[in-house]
Amino acid sequence: MNQQVYKNAIDGLFRVYREEGFRRLFSGASTATMRGFMMTIGQIAFYDQVKYLLLSTNYFEDNPKTHFVSSLTAGAIATTLTQPLDVLKTRAMNSTPGQFRGLWDIFKYTAKLGPLGFFKGYIPAFVRLGPHTILTFLLLEQLRLNFGMEKK
Repeated sequence: MNQQVYKNAIDGLFRVYREEGFRRLFSGASTATMRGFMMTIGQIAFYDQVKYLLLSTNYFEDNPKTHFVSSLTAGAIATTLTQPLDVLKTRAMNSTPGQFRGLWDIFKYTAKLGPLGFFKGYIPAFVRLGPHTILTFLLLEQLRLNFGMEKK
């Protein structure tokens, strides 16, 4: 595999523009946007939903234990939602020119590996995203509880 070496980020931008064209600067934008969309759903929407469900039982109160369980679950869901897109993006980035005709081609190639082919690297992805999600929501809830930022 022939890797392109750039002096710095600015050099990379100008060389990609000059050698491959303006559109190439935005290759991967669709998968990155979709990944951001799925990450937001996985983290924010599911955190609130899981927390609501836990609080509706007699076993949980609005405390760090509930926040931890809710954020751990949200992190797992966010990883599950985003991992297929990360696999496709990684395959696209590591492919040789002409290996795939587009994202659909990469999708078909990955699908031939079976359903788990879309979740390659799930554990390392969760190890990275899980703690991030937990710390984010534990901090958010402590700010809310200690500084009077009540939900409306």
